[in-house]
Amino acid sequence: MFFLLLVSVVAASGQQKGQYLEGQYGLNAGVIPDPGVFYMNMAINYSANTLNNRDGHSVPDVTGTYQFWVDENIIMLVPNVKVLGGNFAPYVVLSPANGSLVADITGTDLSGGGGGKGLADMWVEPVQLGWHFGRADATAGYAFVAPTGRFTPGASNNVGSGYWGNHLNTGVTGYITKNKGTSANVFLDWEQHGKKRGIDITPGQALTMEWGLGQALPLNKQITKVAQLGVVGYDQWQLTANQGLTAPVPFYSVYAIGMQVNYVDLKNGLMGFFKYYNETNAYAHPLGRTIVFGGSYSWTYPKQKTP
Repeated sequence: MFFLLLVSVVAASGQQKGQYLEGQYGLNAGVIPDPGVFYMNMAINYSANTLNNRDGHSVPDVTGTYQFWVDENIIMLVPNVKVLGGNFAPYVVLSPANGSLVADITGTDLSGGGGGKGLADMWVEPVQLGWHFGRADATAGYAFVAPTGRFTPGASNNVGSGYWGNHLNTGVTGYITKNKGTSANVFLDWEQHGKKRGIDITPGQALTMEWGLGQALPLNKQITKVAQLGVVGYDQWQLTANQGLTAPVPFYSVYAIGMQVNYVDLKNGLMGFFKYYNETNAYAHPLGRTIVFGGSYSWTYPKQKTP
């Protein structure tokens, strides 16, 4: 599920990537927990040793590897109230990181100077609403990214982006079968960016789409333990031009497909997951793979007894 940022400078042109980190959604993209407190730990690894140019062809003689680890800690509060007919579900993401979250890729060197370690920028979603319908679940929200991670222009140990971001997002899970075992999922995030601290660069807007098609398989007769298997993917596009020093660079985009496996213990509010994505094509962007794994726990409020 969720977020952080990857800011990359592609080739000598200095391309600037968006803040939303792909691979966080997939199956159950439009579902929020029942009223209570929700915690998720999500580890994300990205690695690429290929750099594609603006035409989608690999740049020859590329050296080094562009990679990072992010450990997202997601805390969500879902009060037992309704807002506009839906559940109110704000959350925050705290993310220690290890690697080139702000990569300085120059020429054909993908290593980006190694990157830094520490707490990265913080994702805060103060407004998120979730609705439950007969054959679908849906969410809509607003989030901002606070540049709390270390950032100095030109440094090789940056962890943060150095700029504020605003995000509008929505997710939908549609149930193809009446028992809700087969689902189609989509998540969209549209981001706008402020000016980077200490340097004349304002990254262009970006749009990310994540999708998934999944099947749930009961593991016991009571259907309290369930496995989910599915095909998932993500696509990200730059929508508007950069401003400032990186204004002339080409727009980037990237496309990936993969698989997801979930284990859900409904009785105890536990879930574990694993996802793997292979990027099939990219333009003005590294071409690599993403691995995501982790687990979550939901503590729900006691339900009121019927009189």
